[in-house]
Amino acid sequence: MSQKSGLATGSLGTFASTVMGIAGSAPAFSVAVTTAVIVASVGVLSVGSVLYCGLIMFGILFTFINLNKMAPNAGATYTWVGMVFGPRWGFFAGWGLLVASVIFMVSATIPAATSTLKVFSILGWIDASKIEDTDWVTCIAALWLTLVTIVVSKGIKHASYAQFILTAIELMIVLALIIGAFIEYGSKPAHVPSISWISPLSFTVETFATGALTAIFFYWGWDVTMNLGEETRGGTPSSSSKGAFWSMVNLLLFYVIIVIVVLIVLTDEEIAQANTNVLYAIADKLFPQPWSYLAVLSTILSTIGTIETQILQFSRTLFAMSRDRALHPRYSKIHPTWQTPWIATLVIWLLGVILLFGSSYLPTVKDILDKSVSAIGFQICFYMSLAGFACAWYYRSRWNGPLKTSLTHIWWPLLSASFMVFIAIISAVSFDLLTNIIGIGGLLIGFIPMMLNIRAVSDLK
Repeated sequence: MSQKSGLATGSLGTFASTVMGIAGSAPAFSVAVTTAVIVASVGVLSVGSVLYCGLIMFGILFTFINLNKMAPNAGATYTWVGMVFGPRWGFFAGWGLLVASVIFMVSATIPAATSTLKVFSILGWIDASKIEDTDWVTCIAALWLTLVTIVVSKGIKHASYAQFILTAIELMIVLALIIGAFIEYGSKPAHVPSISWISPLSFTVETFATGALTAIFFYWGWDVTMNLGEETRGGTPSSSSKGAFWSMVNLLLFYVIIVIVVLIVLTDEEIAQANTNVLYAIADKLFPQPWSYLAVLSTILSTIGTIETQILQFSRTLFAMSRDRALHPRYSKIHPTWQTPWIATLVIWLLGVILLFGSSYLPTVKDILDKSVSAIGFQICFYMSLAGFACAWYYRSRWNGPLKTSLTHIWWPLLSASFMVFIAIISAVSFDLLTNIIGIGGLLIGFIPMMLNIRAVSDLK
């Protein structure tokens, strides 16, 4: 399949896949965008929310690793769900990811833009009021999206080299913040650490569901390693599977620690005021200027990295669906030199720019982020739960096998998928109309291209 498709096979090893998985989740970006939202929702229980959602996400991790044994495929969820439950369910699994990726172009590029404007403000190039000006933010966000799209289009090797550099600098800066936070505020925390932060007894059904929907957004993105499976070296398990596993281990540890750091350094008021600049707020209390500005740099680098991986995930999924004629075959065209699905890549750039300028009509930057993050959380639950159910069903004959096998192939994926359905239902009830239109409406629109393409394929036959 890979040879026929023309993708750059064997380009990534385990280390490169691990870096891609970490970059896909975008540690600094996720903390910057999501921390203020989750703390406002559940307070100090944010730590428990992130921990338990990480454990739930491990069920989805095992899902992807096990389904990847069928055959590494650029379509990943779309392909595997289709193989187990049929092409229509597979189509909507892929469509859910495509919609989430497009909306993500807004929630990802906005923090990159606000951080860039923050730097310009610090340098005295612009007035500080421009940081919250939706027109300025939208234009800078569109510029970042364009630049990253160019890099991704040039080939997977270029993309992986860029990720090595971006992720290394980002993690060094964040590690310095973590060490500095425990040294400076370990004895005088803004919030006194307590076992109640992670105790299951501290949660109600409502608080757990509320925290979980936001916490899921922290982890989303590591599965890009699976969409790059055709461009990854083989083996048993494959480099894409090993990369996914090690990226999730690192992400779980990192997010629990960094949320604790945010709570011990910043008060609730400071977290709310920081909005998408939580890391800078921490750095500003720990280090003198200009060193504190490095936190802004880490957010920019992390955001660029996750924009890159999300473009990769979208373009590979659209490419696979087009190759299978689930969508128009034009999107499966591969550039003869770069070996990338260049038309599919241009599609997400175009849709991202359109959505960015459309979202600029919302009154504030915070409104844009809140609604896009919530809608993406719903769509993540949708397509990942389908994968979890597919894994449990495909391996159902192993239910009475060794405990480890039945746990990782059936029960853990099944429980994780069921939990995500529960979260999706709870969240849909609590969303406002616009968020539901984005989240649920985006999925329902998929019926149009699916039916049109079924008719087109029938005409050809």
